[in-house]
Amino acid sequence: MTTEPIQVEGLAQFARALRRVDGEAPKQLRLAHNEAANIVVDAARPMMPRVSGRAQASVKAKSTRTATRVSAGSSRAPYVPWLDYGGEGRVKGRPPKRDFKKGGRYVYPAFHANRSKVEDVLERGLLKVVRDAGLEVD
Repeated sequence: MTTEPIQVEGLAQFARALRRVDGEAPKQLRLAHNEAANIVVDAARPMMPRVSGRAQASVKAKSTRTATRVSAGSSRAPYVPWLDYGGEGRVKGRPPKRDFKKGGRYVYPAFHANRSKVEDVLERGLLKVVRDAGLEVD
């Protein structure tokens, strides 16, 4: 299992240059990143245990113009990191211990299983943003 993140060299400079060409282009970059992140979200949600549905609902795409991000957990589901990675429970009334799993159980395995799809969607999305800004791509 590859643990290295997907990195695009020069993406921050690219985003700044796009802003000079087209003011709306950086927003489109964030949408392209969210499209790639939603692949992981759609794969991780069904794997999570469901009691109230709050844990599943807390897995969301929260990308920026320079990063593809998936977040898990919220104020309504603060137990999601414990659910995903395990550890000692500190909340009264909850199971006291869950075996720790370094790579997680849901989000990172969903990313690793769909890494090539994420790369393809991200590449297509970035190329679309460039073309929509009126620039040529080699």
